[in-house]
Amino acid sequence: MTIRQATPKDFDAIYSLVQTAFQTAKVSDGSEQDFVLKLRKGRYIPELELVAEANNVLIGHIMLTGASIHENGSGFDTLILAPLSVALEWRAKGIGAALIREALAKAAALGHSSAVLIGDPGYYGRFGFHSAASISYPGVPGEYTLACELTPGALRNISGAISLPDC
Repeated sequence: MTIRQATPKDFDAIYSLVQTAFQTAKVSDGSEQDFVLKLRKGRYIPELELVAEANNVLIGHIMLTGASIHENGSGFDTLILAPLSVALEWRAKGIGAALIREALAKAAALGHSSAVLIGDPGYYGRFGFHSAASISYPGVPGEYTLACELTPGALRNISGAISLPDC
């Protein structure tokens, strides 16, 4: 397995991978593949869209995209991890974990200080994501709104709602 930066030539295969992966996900609204397209129109960071491939076939995908945490008119820049996709036959083999670790390491190397996501605290907790009572996402129960500091103390005294740029 190889992890590398996604290229525009991968975009059609990524669309299909995300669509197929979320058809068998525990939680899905069926639009995750279209969300990827919207995120690329926002604060897209090409270096933080990664794919995993084996035998020249994409088996995993992850994106970290620019987002903000807003409260009372002020904003704090962060990244949002969304979505993470692994082909069904490759799940439970460490592909998702490898993608997360690589994406977070690249984000830190690029100078980003934090990342947020909506997801399972049991899964994402091992990567440094934790429930952040002071950070919310509209319509999502607080225990599933998770944050990770890439720079120690980056989220100290940060509170508000996660917002994505208009995509």
